[in-house]
Amino acid sequence: MTTAHPIAPPNFPAPRGACPFAPPPAYEQARREQPVSRVTLWDGSQCWLVTRHADVRSVLRDQRFSADARHPGFPFVTDGRRALANESTSFIRLDDPEHARLRRMLTADFMIKKTEALRPRIQRIVDDFLDRMVAHGAPADLVSEFALPIPSLVICLLLGVDYGDHGYFQERSRVLLHNHSTADEVRQAREELTEYLGRLAEAKRREPDDGIISRLVARGELTDEEVAATCLLLLVAGHETTANMTSLSTLALLRDPAQLARLRAEPALIKPAVEEMLRFLSIVHSGLPRVATEDVQVGGETIRAGEGVLCMISVANRDEEVFEGADRLDIGRESRRHVAFGFGVHQCLGQPLARVELQIAVETLFRRLPKLRLAIPYEDIRFRTEMAIYGVHELPVTW
Repeated sequence: MTTAHPIAPPNFPAPRGACPFAPPPAYEQARREQPVSRVTLWDGSQCWLVTRHADVRSVLRDQRFSADARHPGFPFVTDGRRALANESTSFIRLDDPEHARLRRMLTADFMIKKTEALRPRIQRIVDDFLDRMVAHGAPADLVSEFALPIPSLVICLLLGVDYGDHGYFQERSRVLLHNHSTADEVRQAREELTEYLGRLAEAKRREPDDGIISRLVARGELTDEEVAATCLLLLVAGHETTANMTSLSTLALLRDPAQLARLRAEPALIKPAVEEMLRFLSIVHSGLPRVATEDVQVGGETIRAGEGVLCMISVANRDEEVFEGADRLDIGRESRRHVAFGFGVHQCLGQPLARVELQIAVETLFRRLPKLRLAIPYEDIRFRTEMAIYGVHELPVTW
């Protein structure tokens, strides 16, 4: 008689399938067959993978699951991510009340009314970079000439950072977000950015302006380290996420002529179209990490205190129980229940700004360049599978 041995949990991350816009097929299968299941991480540790929409929302709003990376058992998807989290005091890796205290200091800067008031200014920025791209001539890389500089300039203006330094922080941002960066490389990049922001904060004390950094310094409630960590998060997240959503949304629409034709015929659809692309593309593709602080039942499984969880928002956003025909892009769909920005108290603070930037950038691009198309074969496009934020490395286009 032979003794049965349990099958080892699959390794994380799983490979992507034929469609670069879709999550790995293994996770789609897990959502259908075993929506709360175990996986093995890079260091041999195990955590739970949560893939169903209802379960993801349940975990992200449950205070028994901590976002604090200092808890034993917190799941890190790379060594570099662990190094970054362990040395950061960013509020996204804190629980309430510390999280709420730091977040409240920024809430007014990202309220819907405030970001809507920025529309004329953002429209001018979008038109300006599009003018430059067109003047430069086709073909052009949509990423470096359009998608990346727009949110970079916007977040620099809001923070009070010199846009002339964008090359400096973008290069270090890539190190922080690259899955193959070593712990030492991440520490060095973070240290350099922290020192840069620290010097900037000191300059704001001497010569204040109306930027976020200056206002945080003037409050006198934060240490220099807290100011630097908060602004580092805003600086990196404020341009990487929107830039990649802009370029990937453009590619998705170019690959779906029927949806693109509909958007051009009905430009008022731009708001639901952006929500649908946020759902359909879900660029935070390696999940939102949490750790249980006590035993919790999720999806029929008991997650024990001290066990890590990865909430796979990209998979949850393809849940057929919530979004009928979820694998199909439909810009007229009601997609507001997506979890692309997370859920619960830690959901993305900058989502109103991201929505405005995406709406203006995508609408303006396709309105002003009606013959926009790829300048290279689709098969030659390099996708950012090795980065924390999914997207494309370059997007050569012509018009």
